[in-house]
Amino acid sequence: MDVVYFAWVRERIGVPREQVETQAKTVAGLIDELKAREDRYAFAFEDLSALRVAVDQELVDFDAPLNGVREVAFFPPMTGG
Repeated sequence: MDVVYFAWVRERIGVPREQVETQAKTVAGLIDELKAREDRYAFAFEDLSALRVAVDQELVDFDAPLNGVREVAFFPPMTGG
């Protein structure tokens, strides 16, 4: 699946997107796999309250299933203005 990173998440990880092979069943499981890769991922995902996630371009919770998903995107909360 494609995993896309925006804003400071992208800056901490160092890439805007990547192809990821995962055994995770949920977004939270994917995050756990990513955090185990390297310190830069652990740093980017250390505070999930500061993150939002979209699966196939729909906002979801971290317990959302990944079955059949093509894209997961991580980004900070958006503010209006």
